[in-house]
Amino acid sequence: MVKRLVVTGYRPHELGIFNETHPGVPIIKEALRQQLLAQLDEGLEWVIVSGQLGVEAWTCDVVRELKEEYTHLKYAVLLPFQGQEERWNETNKAKFEEMVLKADFSTYLTNRPYAGPWQFQKKDEFLFENSDGILFVYDEENEGSPKFTKRAAERFQEQHPYELFVIDAFQLQLIQEDMQREQWD
Repeated sequence: MVKRLVVTGYRPHELGIFNETHPGVPIIKEALRQQLLAQLDEGLEWVIVSGQLGVEAWTCDVVRELKEEYTHLKYAVLLPFQGQEERWNETNKAKFEEMVLKADFSTYLTNRPYAGPWQFQKKDEFLFENSDGILFVYDEENEGSPKFTKRAAERFQEQHPYELFVIDAFQLQLIQEDMQREQWD
């Protein structure tokens, strides 16, 4: 049973998405909604993200919508270091602030600014050890930043009971087709 689920995936630029009105955003959100609903039926209580834009921010949007019906559902933003948003534009900073301010819990895993890649490795280790599973929006044929976390999760899974879920390009295509059919009906 997955009570605490980490969710991660592509950053928006890795998908060619540069604003929230991109037609791919509702498709990704629907895929996330479907996965989270399935997990809610199995006992999901917490969704955990690390404060990245893209899949993680969209996950927070979906969780806030689901909380209207599933009032026990909560989300946490566990940031790897202080100031990860400092170089972002104002729109992205606002999205980040919304994600963090509306979270049921948020904290920094290291109380310092970026000091090196080890902070991302420590973040992954902490997330794996403090969750029951992880959901990726990721496709093996289109590598991107999630590949490192996915590899680390697979190594962790070899030694621990840990669930790994993936929403890939094929699933997103099916959801897009379903959404198009609904519009035509």
